[in-house]
Amino acid sequence: MASAAEAVADIASGASLAVGGFGLCGIPQTLIDALVSGPATDLRVVSNNCGVDDWGLGILLGQRRIARVIASYVGENKEFERQFLSGELEVELIPQGTLAERLRAGGAGIPAFFTPAGVGTPVADGGMPLRHATDGPVDLESDPKEVRSFDGRDYVLEHGIVTDFAIVRASLGDRHGNLVFDKATRNFNPLAATAGRITIAEVERRTVTASTAAASGTESS
Repeated sequence: MASAAEAVADIASGASLAVGGFGLCGIPQTLIDALVSGPATDLRVVSNNCGVDDWGLGILLGQRRIARVIASYVGENKEFERQFLSGELEVELIPQGTLAERLRAGGAGIPAFFTPAGVGTPVADGGMPLRHATDGPVDLESDPKEVRSFDGRDYVLEHGIVTDFAIVRASLGDRHGNLVFDKATRNFNPLAATAGRITIAEVERRTVTASTAAASGTESS
């Protein structure tokens, strides 16, 4: 794409979105900025966290552009806390490993899987606050999940995640969409990339394929 704005132009209001990154490391900030400059709102976001008040997804959150978040950590965003407790934001908190596996499963075409993480807690038993009423009390709680025993140990059923779009940051990429993730980009980015029906990547460096190099007279990398 010629620009980040062009790349995210098809992300419409109400879309679900898997976003790579961990904390503020390896996040697709260029694509997030393009979304901030665009009109999309009421977004359903799946990400390890929601940035901080003035960086990453926290910018979209501050503009009331996110309606629902599935995440495993939200501890450093005061606006996130305020919106959740005032009923402006719906939040599903799940264990970090479960989030990673739900993204991986969705990308691999696996509809659901059993995991021991969360058994015996509100993650499996239900009752976790998902949304508060505007005056404070819990308005919507999570439902109980199926629990089954295998070889004498209980496991909870979790569903794979597939989103309308994914936005990720990669270390290398080529014009065919091949991506290489390394160091800070190798956190939730590969998982988010597979979970999106359409995946949009910003890359730190573009590789040149052999065919492109032959046509242009440049050295391939």
